[in-house]
Amino acid sequence: MIDLHSHILPGLDDGARTVEESLDMAQQAIDQGITHLMCTPHHLNGKFMNPADSVIEAVDKLQKELDQRHLPLTLLEGQEVRLTEVLLSEIGKESVLFIDVTDRYLLLELPTKELPLHIEGIFYQLIKRGHIPVIAHPERNLVFRKDPNRLLPFLKMGALTQLTAPSIVGAFGKEIQYASKQLLEHQMGFMVASDAHNVSSRAFLLKEAYDEIQKICGSETVVAMQKMAKDLVNGDPVDRPNYRAIKESSSVLYS
Repeated sequence: MIDLHSHILPGLDDGARTVEESLDMAQQAIDQGITHLMCTPHHLNGKFMNPADSVIEAVDKLQKELDQRHLPLTLLEGQEVRLTEVLLSEIGKESVLFIDVTDRYLLLELPTKELPLHIEGIFYQLIKRGHIPVIAHPERNLVFRKDPNRLLPFLKMGALTQLTAPSIVGAFGKEIQYASKQLLEHQMGFMVASDAHNVSSRAFLLKEAYDEIQKICGSETVVAMQKMAKDLVNGDPVDRPNYRAIKESSSVLYS
């Protein structure tokens, strides 16, 4: 199983603080059935700066720790990149890591409470240059929670979505869980990843999320999501689900 979103690298952001914590996370990932784990520390979010070269070095160092302990987990190099006005220039400086080595898929983090005014223009420029935005945890963005149909223009542009496993199983509360299920039921949630930060309050929960997705959408959706994760790592074209708008009567949030 591939997990495309984690904060396992020690001391780089708000995830693992020490190598020991990283090793605990690695063991939990293995216990979940994860074989390949993308390391995606925050980058360009106003608090954390983790340019490509520092991430590559940190991944290599942690992989050696795993190998010495015979922990069967392959780490992949990545970032969770904040969508800002400097994103395009940072890509030009080669400080940004993509999900794949061909620079096709880019994991993007949006603000929690709003959508940036420049988001459509940046998405257009990214796609024009052959980069496909992967919107991380859209269910946790307030704008998309209030009106999931606000995602549709970005999906039509070619963007992909990555739901968070803890959201699906209710670890962030009923409102976010409900938003996740809406996106799943209307096929606007294209794939799922853990976004794990530790082994307690922000654990992996990827296996549990896939179990819930199977209940909601069926086993074919689980297979398709896992294939999409593999396609992204390989830089291959993806099979996009037939997403559809949410009718107004079904978009009422939990009170």
